[in-house]
Amino acid sequence: MVDVHPRPAAGRPTAAPGGPRGRRHAGRREREHREEVAGLLFVTPATLGIAVFVLLPMVLALLLGFTDADGFGNVRFTGAENYRRLLTDPLFWSSMRTTALYVVVFVPGVYVVALTMALLVNGALPARAFFRTAFFAPYAVSLVVVGLVWRYMLADSTGVVAQALRGLGVDDPPSFLGDPGWALWCVALISIWFFVGFYMIILLGGLQEIPTETLEAARLDGAGPWQTLWSVVLPMLRPTTFFVLVLTSIAGLAGLQAFDLIFVMTQGGPANSTSMGVFYIYQQAFKFNNVGYASAMATVYALALLALTAIAFRITRGGRFDHAD
Repeated sequence: MVDVHPRPAAGRPTAAPGGPRGRRHAGRREREHREEVAGLLFVTPATLGIAVFVLLPMVLALLLGFTDADGFGNVRFTGAENYRRLLTDPLFWSSMRTTALYVVVFVPGVYVVALTMALLVNGALPARAFFRTAFFAPYAVSLVVVGLVWRYMLADSTGVVAQALRGLGVDDPPSFLGDPGWALWCVALISIWFFVGFYMIILLGGLQEIPTETLEAARLDGAGPWQTLWSVVLPMLRPTTFFVLVLTSIAGLAGLQAFDLIFVMTQGGPANSTSMGVFYIYQQAFKFNNVGYASAMATVYALALLALTAIAFRITRGGRFDHAD
């Protein structure tokens, strides 16, 4: 008769089920099982939220991109017609150029200003708590309120900025929101002013992770403030820098935060100079009822974002940095 019971490995003692080691082993497995269950319970709400509010709309947008849906229940399959249309749509490519210009200003602007602020409040600045709160304060305000306030401040004749410039001797101040050459700059600079407090907190966390012994060793070796910043702080801040740059790039390309400002301040004008990609998609979907065409543009937009994010992770090996490199 064949013995089906497992045999213990030679030279390897096994715990008896009822012995002390067996009870400890069973207790460890039960604890691990409870931790696995707890972990699943923690991630389940977030997973369901992402599935319902992110993945499902993405799939629906992908499907609607092959139709002429108008948002009122009229849906007809049109194949790749929407994708052929966006290739020849000058306003679509104009919105892409506007988005690219916005990102070129927004991403480095946010990083440089936020890093400068983080270095200030991480150093021997008097009243650091006050300045940390003051720098972060704009981020606590609704972006719609920020847009309304800045719209009145930048008004042509009665705005605070125009009156201040006249007080400084500028007889004919520019129309900040009415001139195509100024409007996008204003939106980008207001976006930077609004978001730097949030990214300052992230960079401040990265700065505080740098061991003080390392900074002290650099100082004892004769490194000055700029040399310490360039040779010690910035290399050790690379993971946080990567995170901030990826986050700001995605935020800038998606244009979700700029959408509120553009909607309140310029409505995409003047002459479509502030019509970023996400705003043009909104106009097509909810102003002109071209839901199918807007879905096709949104799909292209999402694929471009995924591709850029994948490239960034590929270059940085998934955001892992080895200080020995």
